Amino acid sequence: MSDFEQLIQQDKPTLVDFFATWCGPCRVQGPILEEVKKKVGDTANILKVDIDQNRRLAATYNVRSVPTLILFKNGEAVWRTVGVQQADELERHIHDHLATKSDEE
Repeated sequence: MSDFEQLIQQDKPTLVDFFATWCGPCRVQGPILEEVKKKVGDTANILKVDIDQNRRLAATYNVRSVPTLILFKNGEAVWRTVGVQQADELERHIHDHLATKSDEE
């Protein structure tokens, strides 16, 4: 996960899915994330983090249930939720954080 810090520090939104292979809802979330990635393309990063393989990272972000989805921008967690989320909801949150401050001026 050495790329993790670099990815979440970007101006581009990064949606992180903290999941576990044994988690049923996580298996449901997987294909939904693939659909979102196809729709948002290169405008956002989508990253999956296995909590069993990355316990320290999960602890750092206080992940207590899976799936936990956290949207980062410029190193800051700008949105967070627990449980399966539908594609349109995820896309909306990503698009809400696409504009940069210079775009808004």
